[in-house]
Amino acid sequence: MSQCPVTATLTPSTTHTLQGSVFRGIITDAPDFDPTADAEALYNAMKGIGSDKEAILDLVTSKSNAQRQEVIAAYKCSFGKDLIEDLKYELTGKFERLIVSLMRTSAYHDAKEMHDAFKGVGTNERCLIEIMASRTNRQMNEMVAAYKDAYGRDIEEDIIVDTSGHFKKMLVVLLQGTRDESGVVDADLVQQDAQDLYAAGEEQWGTDEAKFIMILGNRSVTHLCMVFDAYEKIAEMSIEHSIKHELSGDFERLMLAVVQVIRSVPMFYAKRLYKSMKGLGTADSTLIRIMISRSEIDMLDIRECFRLLYEKSLYNMIQDDTSGDYKRTLLNLCGGDDDLAGEFFPEAAQIAYKMWETSAMTKVQLRSTVRPAPSFDPAADAQALRKAMKGFGTDEDAIIDIVAQRSNAQRQEIRQAFKSQLGRDLLKDLKSELSKNLERLIIGLMLNPAEFDAKMMRKAIEGAGTDEHALIEILVTRSNEEILAMNAAYQGAYKKSLEESIHSDTSGHFCQILVSLVQGAREEGPADEERAIADAQELADASNADTDDMEMKFMSILCTRSFPHLRKVFQEFVRYSNKDIEQIIKKEMSGDVKNAFYAIVRSVKNQPSYLADRLYKAMKGLGTDDRALIRIMVSRSEVDLFNIRKEFKETHDVSLHEFIQGDTSGDYRKTLLVLCGGED
Repeated sequence: MSQCPVTATLTPSTTHTLQGSVFRGIITDAPDFDPTADAEALYNAMKGIGSDKEAILDLVTSKSNAQRQEVIAAYKCSFGKDLIEDLKYELTGKFERLIVSLMRTSAYHDAKEMHDAFKGVGTNERCLIEIMASRTNRQMNEMVAAYKDAYGRDIEEDIIVDTSGHFKKMLVVLLQGTRDESGVVDADLVQQDAQDLYAAGEEQWGTDEAKFIMILGNRSVTHLCMVFDAYEKIAEMSIEHSIKHELSGDFERLMLAVVQVIRSVPMFYAKRLYKSMKGLGTADSTLIRIMISRSEIDMLDIRECFRLLYEKSLYNMIQDDTSGDYKRTLLNLCGGDDDLAGEFFPEAAQIAYKMWETSAMTKVQLRSTVRPAPSFDPAADAQALRKAMKGFGTDEDAIIDIVAQRSNAQRQEIRQAFKSQLGRDLLKDLKSELSKNLERLIIGLMLNPAEFDAKMMRKAIEGAGTDEHALIEILVTRSNEEILAMNAAYQGAYKKSLEESIHSDTSGHFCQILVSLVQGAREEGPADEERAIADAQELADASNADTDDMEMKFMSILCTRSFPHLRKVFQEFVRYSNKDIEQIIKKEMSGDVKNAFYAIVRSVKNQPSYLADRLYKAMKGLGTDDRALIRIMVSRSEVDLFNIRKEFKETHDVSLHEFIQGDTSGDYRKTLLVLCGGED
C-alpha cells in the first residue's frame, strides 16, 4: 500500500526534498545463489546431535523469500524431507517460530497469523487489525487463497463467526481487496467525501458508521490523503480526532489503523514495533510478524520513523529487549544500527514536517469526563456529606458518589452550604474522616483549581528534594489565566510569592525557565508566519551555538510564543535544519532544562498525549507516583481527560481505566475510576 505524498519542499540549502518515500527493504536476493548448496548446508547444520543455529540463521536471513522457497524445493529433492518440519524438530521457542515463519511465503505467513488470531479462547483483534489495515489488494487476495488452501475454509467465514458489529463489516470490506488503485483523483469527489464524513460524524447526533466504512474501505490512498486534508479544513480537527470522538472499541482501533497506514505505512509499523517491546515483557508474535513481513519492503523507512519517534534505533531496542539466536536473527532482519550514523534521516524529516503541519491545522475538541450534575441541590449534598461522616465510621461510598460526580463549581457551592447550614468546615471534616490517598484525592477535588494548583506547586517545592517534573507539568499545561489565579492562591495560602519559592528552590537556566513561565504572560493568538520563519531560523542557528546561548535563545521563544505560533515555528525548523526540534532538545540539552523544553514541545504538539505519557509513567513499573496520578486526574477531569484517555489507549495499547484498576485499590481506586469516566 502506498502512502500520502508530501508536497512541501525544503529550503534550497539542503539536498533533501519532501516527497513520497520509496519503500526500501533490508533483505534482497543473494548473489550467486545456489539452492541445492544451501539445502545441503542446512541439512549438515541439522544432522547429528544438536544443530548449528548460527549457520541456519545466517543462511536463512541472507536469502530473499523467493530464494527460500527454492531452497525448500531443493531440500525435498535432495533429501526427500520437508525442510520446515526438520526446522521445527531441531529448533525451539521463539527462535523456531521466527525461522519457520521466514520459510513460509508472505501469503501463507499472513494466512497462518490470521488463523492463529481466530483459534483458541478469544480473538487476537490487534493482529487482525494490523494485517487487514496494511495489506495491498494483491497481498489480500493472495492471503485469502492461501488461507483456503491451508485450512480448507474461507477466511471471510471465520471473520464473520469470530467478530461482530461494525468491526466485522469493515474487516469484510477490507478483505475483498478491491480498494481503488487507479491513482485517479476526482477533486469534486474529494470534497464530497470530506463533507460526507463530517456529516456522518461531527455534524450530527450519533454516527453514520456505514459512511466511514464505505469511504475509508474503498477509496484510493491518494484520494483519501486529499480527503483527510479537506476534512481538517471543514471540521477544524483531524480525521483521527473525529474517529476517537465518534467511534469506540475495536472498530475505532481498526479505523485509526487504516488512517495511519494511509498517512504513512512505515510510521504505522514503527509504532507497532515500539509497543511490542516497551514495558515489561515482549509481544513476540507482533515483533516476529512485522520484522518478517516488512524486511523485504520498507524496513529502512520503518527504522527511520522509529528513530524519529523514540530517539532510539530499532536495532538498539531489539538488542536490549531480546536475547540469543532469536536476537541475532531479528538484528539481521533489521539490518543496521541507525544510532551509529548520528544524523537525522531525510524521510523522517519529511514525516516530521507533515506532522507539525497536521498539528497546526487541527483544532482539537477537548472533552471532560466530569460534568455538572443535573438537578443539583448543594444543601441536600451538604446534609448527605455530614450524615456520611457523623457517628461511628464513615460512609466512604456516599462521599465518593457526591464529590466525584459534581463539577468543581458545584463542589464550591457544597462547601459554602456546609458552612452556612452546619457551621463546620467541610475540608477539615473530610481530612479527619478520611486517610492516605483517598483523603488526598477527595481534598484535591474539593479545592478550587487555583487552590489545588497552588498546593501542588507547594508540595513539589517543599521538603527534601524538589519534584521538578511536577513544576514543569503544571506550568507548561496551564493557561495564562490559570497561572495568574494560581499565583494569587499561592500568595494567599503561604504568604510568599510562587516566584520567590521557585527562586529559593531551583537554580540556573531551569530556574529562569520556570520564572518565565510563572509570569503567565505567554502570547496568545494565531501564528505569525513571517515571524515564525524568523524564530525557526534563530532556533536553528542557536542549535549550533554553545549550550548557554542555545538554552537562552530557546527560552526566549519557547516560553513566550503562543502554542499556535510555536507549531508553525517547529514546522519551519524542520525546513531549516532537516531535524525535528525534539531531536535537538534531547541530543543537545540535559537535565531539567531538557525536560522543561521537551514538555513544552510535547504540549504544543499534542497536550493530551503528553499528559497520557505522564499518567503512564506515574503507574508503570514497581510503585505508583500517587501525587502525579492525583494531580493529573483532578486537574484534567473537567478539561480534557477524555482526550487523554484516548491517547493513553492508542499509545500504550491498554486503557487508562484498566491501568488504574490494576495499579490502585479500594475507595481510592473507585474514585479514580469515576473520574476516568469509562473503559475504552
